[in-house]
Amino acid sequence: MTRSAVIVDAIALSAELDSAAPPVLLDVRWALGQTDGHDRHLDGHLPGAVFVDLDTELAGPASPQEGRHPLPDLAAFEAAARRWGVTADRPVVAYDAVGGMSAARVWWLLRWAGVRDVRLLDGGLAAWTAAGLPLEAGSVTPEPGDVVLEPGSLATIDADQAAAWDGSLLDARAAERYAGDVEPVDPRAGHIPGALSVPTAGNVGPDGRFMSDAALRERFGSVEGPVAVYCGSGVTAAHEVAALASIGVDAALYPGSWSQWSNDPSRPVATGTA
Repeated sequence: MTRSAVIVDAIALSAELDSAAPPVLLDVRWALGQTDGHDRHLDGHLPGAVFVDLDTELAGPASPQEGRHPLPDLAAFEAAARRWGVTADRPVVAYDAVGGMSAARVWWLLRWAGVRDVRLLDGGLAAWTAAGLPLEAGSVTPEPGDVVLEPGSLATIDADQAAAWDGSLLDARAAERYAGDVEPVDPRAGHIPGALSVPTAGNVGPDGRFMSDAALRERFGSVEGPVAVYCGSGVTAAHEVAALASIGVDAALYPGSWSQWSNDPSRPVATGTA
């Protein structure tokens, strides 16, 4: 992939929305510990954007065995994508209010399920409003789509593969969680032995937009061999996969991530920095 295949800026997106073939817009207003995403969407969203519920539409039921955000059932995900208006021939653009950290989940899922033209709005809602572009309020009910989803277009790994990964396994959580200094959500603190700490937050600048290609290449300069990424529950790791894709690096996602690994007492845990 190239940068233009992963992200689109607000001005370019505005022009596309005014074209004869506008993209499907998905609003993934979610953040850990917040439950008012739909209310925020109703208060103001990009014109025509459909609200996507990350917890119920972009994940299966949580469990200690599968993690906090396991991959959704494919049939249920296809039905949701059709509700959003996703078709076989329209591009899709997703955004949020946290620098793409939650929107990347639907970006990754749709790409994994075979939808080729999916991008993230660079900088999300803040970039749109900073450009002086309009919002609209209320709910949006699009014409149903007809997309057919087939899994496997992007790579995934499971816990056994993560344990034996012969390459670079990146931990996309905050550095203090990787080190085991804090653990606000999951049962054990630390990281998968051998993983490298590369927090997702470093993929974007203070404005929530992706760092330049040069900066991202420098950031991931020590990555060698096949690359896989995990985070707390497979959400922000998708952003890291997107950042890597924007500079031409393919990476597998560990969907269960730390929320699955740390719930299995047979799995070893490392602490400290590396």
